[in-house]
Amino acid sequence: MIPDIIVNTIKDASHVVLITHVHPDGDALGSLFGLGDILEAQGKKVFRYLDAPVSYLYDFLPGIELGSTDSNAAIDFAKQGENDGGKVVAIALDCGDSGRMGDAGNTLLSITPFLVIDHHYGHREFGTHLWLDSDCSSTGEMVYELALAMDAQVSLIAAVCLYVAIVTDTGSFCYQSTSARTLRIAADLVEKGVRTDEVAAHIYENYTLERLRLMEMVLATLTVHSDARIALIHASVDMFGHSGANSDDVEGFINYPRSLSTVQVAGFIKETGNGAVSVSLRAKGNVDVAAVAATFGGGGHKNAAGFRIYGKPVQDVRSLVLTALTQAVV
Repeated sequence: MIPDIIVNTIKDASHVVLITHVHPDGDALGSLFGLGDILEAQGKKVFRYLDAPVSYLYDFLPGIELGSTDSNAAIDFAKQGENDGGKVVAIALDCGDSGRMGDAGNTLLSITPFLVIDHHYGHREFGTHLWLDSDCSSTGEMVYELALAMDAQVSLIAAVCLYVAIVTDTGSFCYQSTSARTLRIAADLVEKGVRTDEVAAHIYENYTLERLRLMEMVLATLTVHSDARIALIHASVDMFGHSGANSDDVEGFINYPRSLSTVQVAGFIKETGNGAVSVSLRAKGNVDVAAVAATFGGGGHKNAAGFRIYGKPVQDVRSLVLTALTQAVV
């Protein structure tokens, strides 16, 4: 059930600032740009804020050029809306923690009311009003339900964005979070004109040579543990330098160790070069990687979670992750 306060607040708004997490994935971007189009079709003015420019992996999304990385412009947009006598609202999408909004997060939180729409199991509550549904496959699925609750039209532009959100966060409908409702929503979006083959080509056949060179190096780090129930890979700063790849190029790497038949949980440890090491965890079956991530200050879903560790080399983080996962698969 969508809280009435969420639906009514958005309905009443004339100006909307949309926000998502740093390093946005397909669900974050698809939800943001899909909802932006839905709201503009209702006559609302929308500001689409992004912490950084969009990765080349998602530059095919319709309306992507409308995104802005200028947080001052977002605040000015909200102030202008109030000065014009309008009702302003900010909405954070797919963001399980206020800290995940980036350096401008605290500034953006000054916009009130501040709504949060999220599906992460390990969500840390923030904002004025929250709609959290960890049973949904994706925030994109929630945005579609919101459109229905608002009697809003979903254009082809919005349909493509929401389909990308859903298909990427369900692993092309392979993850346990995929429900019958998820598939019905996807079917509705296809009926609106989404070309599934074109979306798949953009997402899965849009790689660079540098990405493949980096993949070769990363797969060479593969190790298995605990009777091959755990698989780990990592990427170091040196690997990025030698391959010529960038941080966007690692998307989906975690799926390779996870695909091993014996593996229950996989980890991908990535050195960022700014003193932080990011860790992505994926599980199959009953292992709860969100609980593992929470012990390191992170979060996510039962089968997909992550966290960051600062001030430690990638090999040390790898050892910490292995210890934690070994305890989780017992």
